[in-house]
Order: sequence, then structure tokens, then C-alpha cells
Amino acid sequence: MWRRHNRVSIRLPGERRSDMGANMDGSRRRQNKRQKHAVIAPTRGMSKSRDCFGYPLSIFFIVVNEFCERFSYYGMRALLILYFTRFIGWDDNLSTAIYHTFVALCYLTPILGALIADSWLGKFKTIVSLSIVYTIGQAVTAVSSIHDLTDFDHDGTPDNLSVHIALSMTGLALIALGTGGIKPCVSAFGGDQFEEGQEKQRNRFFSIFYLAINAGSLLSTIITPMLRVQLCGIHSKQACYPLAFGVPAALMAVSLIVFVIGSGMYKKFQPQGNIMGKVVKCIGFAIKNRFRHRSKAFPKREHWLDWAREKYNERLISQIKMVTRVMFLYIPLPMFWALFDQQGSRWTLQATTMNGKIGLLELQPDQMQTVNAILIIIMVPIMDAVVYPLIAKCGFNFTSLKKMTVGMFLASMAFVVAAIVQVEIDKTLPVFPKQNEVQVKVLNIGNSSMTVSFPGSVVTLPQMTQTNEFMTFDVDKLTSINISSPGSPITPVTYNFEQGHRHTLLVWDPIYYRVVKDGLNQKPEKGENGIRFVNSFDESFNITVGESAFVNVTSHNASEYQFFSLGVKNFTLSSTQQIPQNCTKNFQSSNLEFGSAFTYVIRREDTGCPKMYEFEDISPNTINMALQIPQYFLLTCGEVVFSVTGLEFSYSQAPSNMKSVLQAGWLLTVAVGNIIVLIVAGAGQFSEQWAEYILFAALLLVVCIIFAIMARFYTYVNPAEIEARFDNEDEKKNLENMNKYATVAPVSQTQM
Repeated sequence: MWRRHNRVSIRLPGERRSDMGANMDGSRRRQNKRQKHAVIAPTRGMSKSRDCFGYPLSIFFIVVNEFCERFSYYGMRALLILYFTRFIGWDDNLSTAIYHTFVALCYLTPILGALIADSWLGKFKTIVSLSIVYTIGQAVTAVSSIHDLTDFDHDGTPDNLSVHIALSMTGLALIALGTGGIKPCVSAFGGDQFEEGQEKQRNRFFSIFYLAINAGSLLSTIITPMLRVQLCGIHSKQACYPLAFGVPAALMAVSLIVFVIGSGMYKKFQPQGNIMGKVVKCIGFAIKNRFRHRSKAFPKREHWLDWAREKYNERLISQIKMVTRVMFLYIPLPMFWALFDQQGSRWTLQATTMNGKIGLLELQPDQMQTVNAILIIIMVPIMDAVVYPLIAKCGFNFTSLKKMTVGMFLASMAFVVAAIVQVEIDKTLPVFPKQNEVQVKVLNIGNSSMTVSFPGSVVTLPQMTQTNEFMTFDVDKLTSINISSPGSPITPVTYNFEQGHRHTLLVWDPIYYRVVKDGLNQKPEKGENGIRFVNSFDESFNITVGESAFVNVTSHNASEYQFFSLGVKNFTLSSTQQIPQNCTKNFQSSNLEFGSAFTYVIRREDTGCPKMYEFEDISPNTINMALQIPQYFLLTCGEVVFSVTGLEFSYSQAPSNMKSVLQAGWLLTVAVGNIIVLIVAGAGQFSEQWAEYILFAALLLVVCIIFAIMARFYTYVNPAEIEARFDNEDEKKNLENMNKYATVAPVSQTQM
């Protein structure tokens, strides 16, 4: 009965499956045992359960708690990589390293949570205590993103980033402890609320529980990026990270409050001891005992765990053997998670170099992660109802380990597709100068045609035009630049060009020019758009763009670039020069897209009115984010056949009282996978991102082959039959002992 129930409960959506999974089945078995003995020894702390439509009323508080907690976690995590790169200013590699360190911690701390719940506080107190830590961590992270906290000069940029970094790292450490600590407890605590005979309701509860997980993650990854792009601030308006992090913090507080409100309705069981500790002690004793008897004088034993027989019974040793056989198959699995969790880091950064306009929608880079959650909800029922039955009808023996092998292969192919997309993105990126090169563009802001001579080329520009692209020169070969105009003498350009940079040559008269270093050596990050202004007036002016200002743009000079999100921008000109009242001082840009840069020249027309001219310096991103959908599709298909099947296989091959041990092992593979990303991304330092994608794809493909070989030699077992055999042996021993005592003749007083 329980095996059938287990199969139903784990074939459900989400990466979020690995958030819970294994612990709940073992908990339910232990729960039934406790309930059977409740008449003899009632468990302290148990509250009277109230029903609603045949379900314990308490589970509704648990479901709402899980929805809010998952909204909080995934909403915060969706923003994290962009927060590191855009707010704190770390580069892509460091941001990726910190991101995956955080995720690894979130999957290491469940071991601590399980230990606290099983051997000290119990599930209820563990959830409440660590949820408080969790809420504080979310609040601290939200506070760390308030730029006004250290923006003492009110220029929109924090003056002491170390304060923000310290707060954010503290907040993330608390979040990792909180979310990881409650992860193995909440699902099992929900299973504890049902009575024996409520298997059908328990099945539906876990279905609803999974739905709450996926609903929370899906909504949060849609909503929080929308909040992030809003502008907020006290002295200057910036991307609203405090609001985007604050909403998940508020949802975590709501999660805690809702859970505590239901306190009087919960069944609360006292800690029953920690089976994980027994497993570790037994393995440790076996290794130590084998080391003590390593000489040839002692005969070998069939299995290395048999060296624990001197202290531990045969049943426990046999159960641990089953667990270690599954754990051995876990060794290659972290490589899958190393690729999977890059959705939130490398793939999000890839999306920042793409165009997010899909039809009427304008997606933010961090919103692309919702594709995984949406596809999960679609693909799980399709795989269960269509694909697997179809494969079975074709006569293929598609075992669990074969499914997991296919899942790893699909994830590898997803990164091959990601590499192809990256190559296409790279083709659209502008070419920037190398260290020994300089690039020059000519912009004629005068009233007559100008001719500019470079070594090996000559360009002629009418008024208010520029060269089509930047011209690249070796520093040593850029020996002379000359400006001329019909009827005017030749004017040489004298300027010390800086290697590795772009420059704009402003000309407005045969004898007047200015060279401006652009300051852009890469496409604008974060999908933003660079804007600068060139002043062709005879005096300075100021330009206001929304909440930003270009102050004191001097005559015949260019401002620095400032960066703005997509959309049409309104410019307001203010000048000390007398501008006729009938002239407009307000202008509009074209519709800015993703990752472009523009120069706007403001010049006085013959009427005395200012006029704006737009010149493109860097073209916007042209590769659409929709091209990421195939890689998300392949990775999600891989996740469905790998993660769900992996849990199912693990549970079916492990004894009933060691599900929590396997849960800890499964979550540990996720943590190790994120550590692998840290090692590869840190040690690789690839000049081309597509090469890193190919490396990860190749590594997983090799691991996939190794896993297939390991799976080929694995023999499936039925733990229930093995445990039943021990039960029968125990019953026989008990009967023999009873018969032995029964046949002993009574001793008379006389004999004494």
C-alpha cells in the first residue's frame, strides 16, 4: 500500500520536488507505527484534530505556509544574480560563484534541520525557530539593497559598498540556514496530521502541497522581476531592489504567522531519535573494526559492513547495505545539478544580452526562469500519461536508472543548445578594441562638409552625420589624422589616443575639433541603454532625463554616458542662452530596447530653436530571448525524467526507516553540484562563454556514460521482502524461546 502511495506522491511537478521528497515517506511510516501504539502510550504534545471536508483543518495552514515560503525563496533567488552584478557591481564570474555558494548552503543545511528536528526540538519547534531566522535573513537582505543607506552625497550610488555586501552576506547566510533547516520538516509535518485510514486524503494533500510549491515559485519569478524594474529611492530613483526583496521578506513573515496561528490544531510528536546518527555510527564502527582486523589472520567477510556485526544487529546492517548501494549511484549525480542550477546564474546573464520583447510581452532577464516552472507543470502529466505508457507499449524496459541516464543526456544537450545561442549572440556583439588597438569614430556637428584623412582611408561627412562604424587602428600605425574642408587649410589632429578604448572625433570647423574618449568598452550591462549628449551650443546646458541629470555639458563637448532601461525617454533642456519662447525644450528618444548606446546632439537651428539629432553608437540586442526556450525545454525534460524518477528509485530501493537518510544524500548531491560550478567557473576563466557551456555539456556527457555503466551492474532489490524475512526470523526466535520456557518442568518446593 505504501509503495503505491509513494509512486503517486512523487510523480508531481517541480525542481521543487527535491525540496521535499524522501523524508515524508519514512515519516509517514513512523507516524503509522506511533498511531498504532497511541492507545497504549499516547504521545505528548498531540492536539485534537478538526476536520474540514474530510481533511484535518491544520493542513490548510501548512499549505499556505509552504506557498508563502516558496514564493519568498524563489522570488529572492530570481533577483540574486542581477543584484550582485548591477547593484554591488561584481563581475559575472564572482557573482556566479557567490550565487552557487548560496544555493549549495541551502542544500547542505537540511541535514542540520533534520538532526535538530529528530533529536532535539521536534518538527513544529524546528519550523518555527528556523522560520524566524529565515524571516530576519530576508529582511536583512532587503535592507542591504537600499542604496540610500550609504548614499551620503545623494548621487544615486552607495558610498560604502562594504556595508551593503556585509548585510547581504549576513542575510543570505540566515536565509540558507532557515530555508534549508525547515526543508525536510514541513512536508513530513503535514503527513503527521493524518490519521490511519486517511491514505486517500494524504495522497491529495501531497498533490496540493506540490501545487503550492510550484505556484509560489512560478508567481514569484514573474512578480519580483516586475517589482525590480520599478524606480524608487529617497534622494535619487534607482531600480527598486528594496521592494523586490521586501515583498519576499513580507511573504516569509506571513508564512510564519500563518503557521503559528494553526498551532493549536497540529499533532505534534516528540523527537523519536535520529536514524541518521545510527547509520553514521554503524558505518564508522565497521570501518574502524575492519582496520583493526586488517591482518591475514582474520578471515575476510562477504561485505565490508559485516565488520559491524560485533556491535550492531543483522537487520540494521542489511538496511544500511541497501542505502549505501543507492548512495554509490549518487556519486555521478551532482554533475546534473551543476548544469541545472545555472538557470539562475549563467542563463540569466545570457538573457541580459538578448532582446526580451516577445510579441506584446517585454520580459526581464530574470523572468525567463519562469519557463522552467511552466514547462514542469505541463511536462510531468504528459510524461506520466503519454510518454511512459507509449514506451511500455513499444516493449522497451525503460527502468528507473535508464530514465535517469536519459535525463542527464537531455541536460547535456540543453547546454549544447545554450552554446549555439551564445555563438549567435556573439555574432551580433560589436567589436571592441584590443589592448594594442584604438577605435575612432568621426561625428560632424558643424554646418559644412568635412573630410578627415586617416592612415589608409579618407572619410567625407556632410553636416550632422557620422561614420557608419568605429574604425580600428593599431596604435603604432595611427601616425596622423588630418581635417580639411573645401577652401580651408588642412588641420592635423594632435591627441594621445588611449590603447584599448573607443574615441569620438567631434569636428565643427576645419580648424576646430575635440577628441572624446567614449568610456564604453563593452555592451551596456544588464540590458540597459547608454545615453550621452553632445553640446553644439556656444555655452553650457543641462539635460534632465526622468530622475537623472546631465549637468554642465560644456560647449562643443560630450557628456559621460548614463544608463537607462528600455522604452521612450523624455529629455528636458535648460540653458543659460536665450531660447525663443515658441521653441520646445522637451524632446523624446526613439524606443530604447536592450543593450544599446546613443549619442544625442543638441544644436541651434537658424530659427534660434534647439533641435536634437540621434546617432547610434552601439546597436541594441537583436537575438530574442525566445531562443532560450529550446534549452529550457530540454533541461526541463531532463529534470522530469531525472529528478522525479531518481527520488522514486531511491525510495523503492531503501528500507522504510531510512528515507530521511536518502533525503539528506539526495539534497547533498544538489549542494555538491553547485560546488562544481564554483570550481569549473573559477578555474576555467574562459574568454568565450560558449566554450564554458560546451565544457559543462561534455562533462555531463562523460558522467552520463559512467552512470549508465554503473546502472548496468546494479541489481534491483525489494526492501519490503528483505525486512519481511527479518520479521519472520524474529517471530521464529520468539516462538522458539516461548516453547523453550513452556517445556521446562516446574520446580517443586521439595526439590528446592
